[in-house]
Amino acid sequence: QVQLVESGGGLVQAGGSLRLSCAASGLTFGSSAMAWFRQAPGKEREFVAGIKYTTQYGDSVKGRFTISRDNSKNTVFLQMNSLKPEDTAVYICASGPANVDTSAMYVSWGQGTQVTVSS
Repeated sequence: QVQLVESGGGLVQAGGSLRLSCAASGLTFGSSAMAWFRQAPGKEREFVAGIKYTTQYGDSVKGRFTISRDNSKNTVFLQMNSLKPEDTAVYICASGPANVDTSAMYVSWGQGTQVTVSS
């Protein structure tokens, strides 16, 4: 079965950076779309970034976050720069057939990693 394991979360001050990783197994990684979503307490799950052959980003992170993938290591990354307190959330990795911003289109999900940005 598909397993997605996130790492790299933590506590960072506003303006700082973090790099998240998601290691995938049990899928044909190179032909899978991979995405990062986030969910803050009391809020809906929000699309952050996606990648298959191209990339796309949610409006709130454009210009600050970069998604990338290493197909040789079955890993997707999220480089987060200029972090803001409102970026605080659980960041969750997902895989699916297409690079879209709709959570319903993703079929496998990780457990998530907490990112906390202090002001």
